[in-house]
Amino acid sequence: MLMKKKIAVLTSGGLDSTILTAHLLKQGWTVKPLYNQSGHRWEQMELFWLKRLLKALATKTLKPLTVLSVPTLDLYKNHWSMTGKKIPGSKSHDQEVYLPGKNLLLIAKASVFCALQKIPYLALAPLKTNPFADARRSFFKNLERACSEGLDFRFKILTPFLSRSKREVMKLGRMLPLHLTFSCLAPKRFRHCGKCNKCAERKRAFRKAGIQDKTSYA
Repeated sequence: MLMKKKIAVLTSGGLDSTILTAHLLKQGWTVKPLYNQSGHRWEQMELFWLKRLLKALATKTLKPLTVLSVPTLDLYKNHWSMTGKKIPGSKSHDQEVYLPGKNLLLIAKASVFCALQKIPYLALAPLKTNPFADARRSFFKNLERACSEGLDFRFKILTPFLSRSKREVMKLGRMLPLHLTFSCLAPKRFRHCGKCNKCAERKRAFRKAGIQDKTSYA
């Protein structure tokens, strides 16, 4: 069994990473939330809601949010996530929202932060339904070894929800202020658009878990 200590959590303020953060706090971890800013169109709204959410979750073992800069405009400059054009809609496939190498970039930056701050664990919230190669157990294990060796700092990447479905995770967080989470690709001011791939996924998640959706959709 892992001894509870400091852990960094990569969070976007969406449903899964929020529930993971609360889950770790409940288990007795001291949690350091990390947000990676890459230049995507939704980040201003994401950060706005994430800060409100973390206030609502505040405890002595929840440390202040750190925002890391991982600029990707040079990689994704013509991508819909940067241009806002042809954003995947409610009937699009999950493959259409894939950002190539995203987890690789985020974990690499976060691992350096963890090494410098002497935080031995990094947690992420991918689910068992995630179809992408950079959400496989083998990917996380290999990257854990590479980062530990390259930084000369032994740390572990934890993915506690990798064997859980969205419904299971939602039920785990049913008592949380989930209306303060944010997961939208084309926000309208500070509200969910209600029409994109992520909004559709969000609506399904609440419905299948039998939880009232108090999200404000434009």
